[in-house]
Amino acid sequence: METDESPRVLPFQLQFDKPVASQIKIAEWNPEKDLLAMVTEDSKILLHRFNWQRLWTISPGRCITSLCWRPDGKAIAVGLEDGTVTLHDVENGRLLRSLKSHSAAVLCLNWEEDNHLMKDGNGNLSTYEDRTSCFFPPAPTVPRMPGVVSGDASFMDDNEDSFREFSNSSQQRFNILCSGDKDGSICFSIFGIFPIGKINIHKFSFPTLVDIQATYRLVNASIYKVALSKDLCHLIVMCSGELFEDTNESQNGKLVGHGTDGLHCFVLDTSIFWKRKNELHQVAQQASNIEDLTEVIRASLSVMCKQWSDAMNHFHEKFDSLSTLIIDHGLDSSPQEEFLSLLGGARTSPAVHQFLVNSLGEVGVKRVSKVVCGAGKELQLIVLDHLQPAAEIIGFRMGELRGLSRWRARYKGVGLDETIINDATEKAGMLLVQVERFIRVLSSVVQQFSNFFNWLLKCIKLLMSEPSDQLLPYDSELLVIFLRFLYDQDPVKQLLELSEVDGDIEIELETMQRVKELVNFGGFLDCEYLRRTLAKEFQLMESSFSEAFQMPHCTISEKILCENLLPLFPLPSSPVPTSFPVPASISYYEDASHATSSYQTCENRCIDYISFQVPDESFPEIANCIGIARGFMNHSMNFKRGYTSLEIVLLCVPGGYQCVDLSLYKECQFVLLLNETNTSSESSGDACMMIVQASDLPFVSISQSTSPDYWMLHQLKDSVVYLQMENEKVRSIPHRVIAPLAVSTSRGVACVFAARKRALVYILEEDEDEVSDAE
Repeated sequence: METDESPRVLPFQLQFDKPVASQIKIAEWNPEKDLLAMVTEDSKILLHRFNWQRLWTISPGRCITSLCWRPDGKAIAVGLEDGTVTLHDVENGRLLRSLKSHSAAVLCLNWEEDNHLMKDGNGNLSTYEDRTSCFFPPAPTVPRMPGVVSGDASFMDDNEDSFREFSNSSQQRFNILCSGDKDGSICFSIFGIFPIGKINIHKFSFPTLVDIQATYRLVNASIYKVALSKDLCHLIVMCSGELFEDTNESQNGKLVGHGTDGLHCFVLDTSIFWKRKNELHQVAQQASNIEDLTEVIRASLSVMCKQWSDAMNHFHEKFDSLSTLIIDHGLDSSPQEEFLSLLGGARTSPAVHQFLVNSLGEVGVKRVSKVVCGAGKELQLIVLDHLQPAAEIIGFRMGELRGLSRWRARYKGVGLDETIINDATEKAGMLLVQVERFIRVLSSVVQQFSNFFNWLLKCIKLLMSEPSDQLLPYDSELLVIFLRFLYDQDPVKQLLELSEVDGDIEIELETMQRVKELVNFGGFLDCEYLRRTLAKEFQLMESSFSEAFQMPHCTISEKILCENLLPLFPLPSSPVPTSFPVPASISYYEDASHATSSYQTCENRCIDYISFQVPDESFPEIANCIGIARGFMNHSMNFKRGYTSLEIVLLCVPGGYQCVDLSLYKECQFVLLLNETNTSSESSGDACMMIVQASDLPFVSISQSTSPDYWMLHQLKDSVVYLQMENEKVRSIPHRVIAPLAVSTSRGVACVFAARKRALVYILEEDEDEVSDAE
């Protein structure tokens, strides 16, 4: 443990100092548990307990660019360089979901939960009850491929309970996962699994605090941080990019001011999430579960197709040799004709005799029969245990959505289109019909294969002059049908094979006429479903679902609007890493002035704090400074009322130190991580951690009338606050430190990473009256 020469009380207790095998580039504390998730430079995710016990390590195989926890701490979201967002279980790190909403690297994630209870007009709590569990047993899970070791599949493994808990979002508070990428796109997903909106900041026209008559556009923008407010009504976004005046004179606009390439903040109006959270909760609950069940059906079809294909390959591998024997014996016939001749009592040809007695034999028939009939039974189990229950629950959930879509006053506004939902509901019904049809076809085919093998065993016994009384009987009529229509055809494969979905099934005119007559009785309008395969029906259903669920996505996207833009500072001309341009943090704290506001309105009860390091190259006259802005979220609304709520303060870091990282903490505090600058080596020297009370700082009110310059920080150069070591809560660290600084607001701890691959965990909430002698 480290020692301190000064006898004064140490502000923070050092819990432990541990080595790390690889340097850490991202670190986040679990919001509910004493768990720390870390991402190494080689993109491995490590999960440690507070006592530094490692729980698990996973490697996605792709570069990790961001990470955040679900608000309840039971799942973790990981942003990847290829634009994918993956969700992992906190218990074992296994993959729960994979969403490809972005086409570029996901640089930031923020998962926020609604913290208000919604009440109806009578004052009763308005909650959504999922009725599916009242009518159905637990939803089926994805079937596993026989022979595949558990855990190899990326979608699920043996631990099904946690997956069900993750999917059963009806018991969760309404929450939204926001993700931003380096191409300027921001995506929103309810429960982290149902995409509900996507915007690109390049398409926005931004009003600014400088000139209310002018609007601007960002180009070459890259999202750096996103932070959704506690009431879900606003999203503060920090991004880098070039700002152009949005004029009609030029398509590309005109450059503004002396430096347009900088770091900017803007506010998006996301109040649609709060205003329609009950409706969105219900739609997302049904749609996300339907997508889960759709995955079950897709996996079931894939597993069934693989199993049946393997069985048929084994069958043809054994029986194709008969065709070769027929040719070798100079015969001009097919295997079916030879078998029919044998069935009719004609003389057995030498080719058939050699095949049955020598090539195949009794053991061979039994093996082939076991493979084919065994595969048939496995397919039947998959249908009964996975595919059919999934299709039935999908039908019920689509019926629920169909009922909601008819409540146009509430659900049309969130994109639930009655016509599209009706079509999707019928497609779900048609799939159920196709599943029933497949069960009948499969049962018939397996029965005829079994009958064929029973006959072959009888023939082999007779050819070898052995008793055959103990063998199972066979049906001659079924055998003829098998040899004429099934021996070289495969109706099961035709129904399952996804690559053959465009092939139509021939249906008799009389049958089609009966189907058309049934339409008159109501219930469905599709007369052509008998011509389609099960795989084709599934594709049509999936396509209709995609169209139905895309409508809410598009509708909500159009209702997310930009409210305000705040240019922070110009970025240096030298290249800056896109993933970490500057230390910065965004958070929300309770605003005492709104503490009694009604939960029935979308009135903010929180105030936003935006902190950021100002690069020395941007403003040499205010070097080594940190900016803190507050009230930006409410500025647009307040400005219309005649006053401004945006305030900014500039803090100068103590001499001899430089800011490495910063993090907003609770109760309007923020934590600074500082390195000594008077060291000769980048890996040597000391550091310190400092907590500053933001509410005590002399903030300067910013308004457009007092801000003639494009970069507003210029006007603050004469009101810089100089931090003093002796006046703040400071702890010396006997190592040179690097970003990231991981601070847990709920647990009151901070993890600091040293340049020499060490992790130091400090307790921030200790009682300062107690002196720790152990230190």
